[in-house]
Amino acid sequence: MNRLSVLFRTTAVRLSALYLLLFSLCAAFLVFYVTAMSQRLLEQQTRDAVTAEVAQIEQIYSRGGVNSLLKTLERRARQPGANLYVIAGPTGEILAGNVASLQPGLLDKEGWTGESFRYQRYTDESRKEGHVALAHVLVLDNGLRILVGRDLQEPEKFRVLVRQALMVALGIMGIGALIIWFAIGRNALKRIDRMSDASTRIMAGDLSQRLPMSGSGDEFDRLSESLNAMLGRIEKLNEGLRQVSDNIAHDLKTPLTRLRNKAEAALAHKATNSGYRASLEEIIGESDQLIRTFNALLMISRVEAGAAAAEMSDVNLSQSVADCVELYEPVADEQALKLEADVPADIHVSGNRELIGQALGNLIDNAIKYSDGAANPLIKVSLSMRDGSIVLSVADHGPGVPANKREDVVERFVRLDESRSKPGTGLGLSLVEAVMEMHQGSLELSDTVPDVENNRGLTASMVFQLRSG
Repeated sequence: MNRLSVLFRTTAVRLSALYLLLFSLCAAFLVFYVTAMSQRLLEQQTRDAVTAEVAQIEQIYSRGGVNSLLKTLERRARQPGANLYVIAGPTGEILAGNVASLQPGLLDKEGWTGESFRYQRYTDESRKEGHVALAHVLVLDNGLRILVGRDLQEPEKFRVLVRQALMVALGIMGIGALIIWFAIGRNALKRIDRMSDASTRIMAGDLSQRLPMSGSGDEFDRLSESLNAMLGRIEKLNEGLRQVSDNIAHDLKTPLTRLRNKAEAALAHKATNSGYRASLEEIIGESDQLIRTFNALLMISRVEAGAAAAEMSDVNLSQSVADCVELYEPVADEQALKLEADVPADIHVSGNRELIGQALGNLIDNAIKYSDGAANPLIKVSLSMRDGSIVLSVADHGPGVPANKREDVVERFVRLDESRSKPGTGLGLSLVEAVMEMHQGSLELSDTVPDVENNRGLTASMVFQLRSG
């Protein structure tokens, strides 16, 4: 009983009950309307047939007189399925016809009898209730009264039959609707129970749980899909927060210790002003590196949280790439590297100009850093269209990244240069991936020269999806 009470509190069941009630009212109206219209149609047909026969009788009387009229009526009265025929005297006594008795006073007034009346045939005088008919009374100039009518038993049976058929059909439809309503309500309640159970486990801290989906694509599945996407994002953010905490504790311990050691060494030994200055410069350098690390972490967190999503606008990607390449050309020249750009004009995307520039800058900076000493000094930045996507690539000819390490290098603080001989925080590719996720794109890593075993290079591609409209 409690489950049934819960079932009736669901919106789907309430709407179904409302529709069922509306259907029942419409069905009842339909039954009475159809039967009433059927009865009215049959009565009108009866009146038309009787009117036509009265007109014929008047013509027969006018042409052949009473004798011809009596013969005609007697002949018609004996035919199977004949209409009602009564010949009565001026005082109303029945002289001839196929009717045994009529309601008193029925023949007093010429014209239609108005409402239906009861009568008895000669064949069923024992039937007390008699038959029901509709008739027209014709008064001749000699005082004789002629009644021509038609039995309404068949139209009445037809009306009852139509009503019964409609009632049975609508009853079956109503029972079917109740069964379907109850089945759908129970199914909806079960799905809500499963969603509630999953929500309880999620609220208990298990963010790996997902709301169940039936695969039907209905509103429950669409809701579950949206909530599951939200849970996936929350889980990823929490995992990122956990990783950041672990990585900060692990990777920042070394520079902080180095910073402390430098300060301690500067105080422990006697030194000249130039020595103190050199120590302070080293400390400032370490501090700047820490600040860059925290700034990168804050930027990644801001991007992953979607804080920059509201700053989206139309970006001339061609111009942004050209500006970034121009900015890094002097840096490449200092490393004896050649920075080359292949950028078509007027390619636009919807995005955040500053974040796209920051991500591209990280890729170019990485390419310059790891191309130092490479046999091929070329670093190529290209912008192209590919299968409905816009691809912004930075290709170098450095040592590259092995295929089995490419998922790792986009994690925070992960660096393949374990000796830390190259400057950096291990956050550059993490920021690029976060920026591309915010733009509903992707970061792809591949070999620049696939058939070379060493120094195959790395091509980092920012793939933007073209949006319709």
